[in-house]
Amino acid sequence: MSVPIFLLPATFIDSDAANVAAYAYETTLGIEDDVDRIIALYRRIRDDIPYTPYLDYNDPHVFKASWALEEGIGFCISKAALLAACARALGIPARLGFADVRNHMTSARLRQFVGGDVMRWHAFAELFLKGKWVKATPAFNIGLCEKFGIKPLEFNGTEDSIFHPFTQDGQQHMEYIRERGSFSDVPLDHIMTCFRAECPQIFNSAFVQGDFAAEGAAEAKAS
Repeated sequence: MSVPIFLLPATFIDSDAANVAAYAYETTLGIEDDVDRIIALYRRIRDDIPYTPYLDYNDPHVFKASWALEEGIGFCISKAALLAACARALGIPARLGFADVRNHMTSARLRQFVGGDVMRWHAFAELFLKGKWVKATPAFNIGLCEKFGIKPLEFNGTEDSIFHPFTQDGQQHMEYIRERGSFSDVPLDHIMTCFRAECPQIFNSAFVQGDFAAEGAAEAKAS
């Protein structure tokens, strides 16, 4: 795939949305180097937009960059889409990468929600910087990491940054078990087909409301 497609606005990586463009320019005002601009965006998206898995996945808007920014919440796909959209708004090629991960740091309610400890179609952004693609995962905000006892994931703009395999006290956190590939936009049809076949319970409206951070704090306290 050629780089130019990774500069264009897309349905979910909607870099042409007014709020996305404004956010990208505001965050990087006065920063000239592309790597430094992406680092600034990464940190702001990671921490300004709290992560929650409890969303209405029947609504395709929850996968959009502009939606996460407007609502002030997101999950791995929408937050990665926002980072990619901001990059494109600044003329930096960006795409999304996906993988299935086994999550060892979770809550009982989240395990019920996804049907176990495998998170399907986990997303990260891939940015074309200094002549190569690098991966960045802005999903878990610092506040959430503190509740679960996980080190917040950093990104230096030159090396892949996905998920720490261990928590601060040495417990296993996440492991990547299946690569799904890289895409110029959120492959919603593929994701929905997988979700309906392998974890249909995530479409249960009873899970739309939930405080994942509070669940993490409670389980950390109990352990």
